[in-house]
Amino acid sequence: MSLKLGVVMDPIEAITYKKDSTLAMLWAAQDRGWQLYYLEQSGLYLRDGVAMGKMAELSVKRDPNDWFERGEYQHLPLTELDVVLMRKDPPFDNEYLYSTHLLEQAERDGLMVVNPPQRLRDCNEKLFATQFPQCCPPVLVSRDPQLLKDFHAEHQDVIFKPLDGMGGSSIFRVREDDPNLNVVLETLTDHGRQQIMAQRFIPEISDGDKRILLIDGEPVDYTLARIPSQGETRGNLAAGGTGVGRPLSDRDRWICEQVKPVIQELGLLFVGLDVIGDYLTEINVTSPTCIRELNDQFGLDIAGQLMDAIADRLDSVG
Repeated sequence: MSLKLGVVMDPIEAITYKKDSTLAMLWAAQDRGWQLYYLEQSGLYLRDGVAMGKMAELSVKRDPNDWFERGEYQHLPLTELDVVLMRKDPPFDNEYLYSTHLLEQAERDGLMVVNPPQRLRDCNEKLFATQFPQCCPPVLVSRDPQLLKDFHAEHQDVIFKPLDGMGGSSIFRVREDDPNLNVVLETLTDHGRQQIMAQRFIPEISDGDKRILLIDGEPVDYTLARIPSQGETRGNLAAGGTGVGRPLSDRDRWICEQVKPVIQELGLLFVGLDVIGDYLTEINVTSPTCIRELNDQFGLDIAGQLMDAIADRLDSVG
């Protein structure tokens, strides 16, 4: 099956060649003979009810010094493509929101979008995990300073974080008797105007913040444990963590089974679970990463599995 695949992403010339997951997806699609088209978020627009894109044909190479060639831009209806990968990184701001509406218009006209635009809007990566309380640590979402302080007093060692962050940004660990509690809450909640999340600190973070990748609800057999650097609480690779691959544990697989029916019901083809110790902490649906690290450590082809799932989905809808 020869398909036309578009990708909405951050500037391809600025990606980190060594670990970019979107590049792995593009390699896998090209290896299957699919035709690639490149778009940036600014190139999405609507004309007389038709979702359009300023797009360029793209070819990709496995060369760290020269990894892509981009053709001339042209303006085409998005439905000229068979599938679009929405791989623009957060923040989930108004521009991202508007992009999901534009992609949804094309979806209504027959385009397949991975992941579906409505789900990108609905499934906040922090809040989505709370749909599975049996998998999560004690957690509170609030902008009320007193409720947040009470939660801290109860658990004494707490992680506070914004609902729209990524890569470990603006995550604070506040221990018992920490004199910075008030200023942390004032900063994150903007003096009570923004909802934030509080989670009981999980000491097993020292063993890594595990990223588990799901393709159509089925987990990849290995997880990438992102180990915090010395003196750091956050395991995120963007915050200096080191990625160490490991087989899934029985608990990891149990968590995957808990979320699988909902993931499949929502049509989420590619999802990343964040698990610390025995607890689910986030479900990433916007642009999950760690494909390259797991491929390199275990000889996997995760992006290829995803392309096969996309082809199967397209085939099933005719």
